Amino acid sequence: MTLDAVRDAQKVLSGVARTTALEGSRHLSALIGAPVHLKCENLQRTGSFKVRGAYVRIAGLSARERAAGVVAASAGNHAQGVALAASLLGVRSTVFMPEGAPLPKVAATREYGAEVRLHGQVVDESLRAAQEYARRTGAVFIHPFDHPDVIAGQGTVGLEILEQCPEVRTIVVGIGGGGLAAGIAVAVKALRPDVRVVGVQAAGAAAYPPSLKAGRPVTLGAPATMADGIKVGRPGDVPFGIVERLVDEVRTVSEDQIAAALLLCLERAKLVVEPAGATPVAALLAAPSSFEGPVVAVLSGGNVDPLLMQGVLRHGMAAAGRYLSLRLRLTDRPGALAALLEVLSAADANVLDVSHVRTDPRLGLTEAEVELHLETKGPEHCSAVRAALREAGYLVTP
Repeated sequence: MTLDAVRDAQKVLSGVARTTALEGSRHLSALIGAPVHLKCENLQRTGSFKVRGAYVRIAGLSARERAAGVVAASAGNHAQGVALAASLLGVRSTVFMPEGAPLPKVAATREYGAEVRLHGQVVDESLRAAQEYARRTGAVFIHPFDHPDVIAGQGTVGLEILEQCPEVRTIVVGIGGGGLAAGIAVAVKALRPDVRVVGVQAAGAAAYPPSLKAGRPVTLGAPATMADGIKVGRPGDVPFGIVERLVDEVRTVSEDQIAAALLLCLERAKLVVEPAGATPVAALLAAPSSFEGPVVAVLSGGNVDPLLMQGVLRHGMAAAGRYLSLRLRLTDRPGALAALLEVLSAADANVLDVSHVRTDPRLGLTEAEVELHLETKGPEHCSAVRAALREAGYLVTP
């Protein structure tokens, strides 16, 4: 992989991939103590960077290979990237997706022109089915990250970052198989070896730290994370060699940190970002003093299932101290619950749910237990609500 390969990919992608915006974040800049910019690949065509690599790979096929069609396996972003790229190039595409793939992603892949085949419960099963289809039919298998052309296409993100923010000192990017991080590192390190490239993985699907320690790709037993875009059990052979050589560091972030980052992107930046795309922001939130600015965080995608978004937002709000759950006992008499709610109203807490129990054998004859779920303004407000309840004479338990 060379800088020239990435530059050639940029020419191939002219008029196909968008030059996505680089948006400043005042909140993150204040936290880091230096300018922070968000590279918005969530606003790319198909909602992620994947179309870059897929298009370059398919555009490089011979006429005979194009005539045989292409096949891929994915739970979402790569599927849509291959489907659109193939359609633009007039190539027939077949995409295998897990049976439980989010319906919006399945529908989008079909709308971009691919024949979608649902197979297996996880992506690995879909991957094996796609490879078998390629052997049986002669279709060209388009790997999501383990091919030089794909990596070159993803590397165009790095060229854009240097053009948009020539003063950048640190680039933070999520890592699954490693194609995006590898491509960015190839482009950036060739032109600006002083720029630090930091990769970020979800802690439950972090195959790169043990692989880098072992000096070879290591397979995880059962990767588990909400960030399905980087839920990869083994680094790709091609990107691993590049990441090992050129990426300065690989960090991990927790599910709570990813959820908090996704919530921040939505509330502060007004950007819909999927969990995988929010991992660089999660890394900034986790250790703000460890990044030299200006910093560019790559938001790699925005294809998030609405049901997952709903759950992640709830989880993110809880992690940020915006929800408060507690139990307390009160005297079982008319007006007791109303009096409790008046205290909460005076404390400016929004009651989301109330469970009022009178018949539990743990309770005394004249006691009732109330379980409350409240919406608050943050950790300090949670403490103030607890204090108001104690001052009013209530015994509060978590």
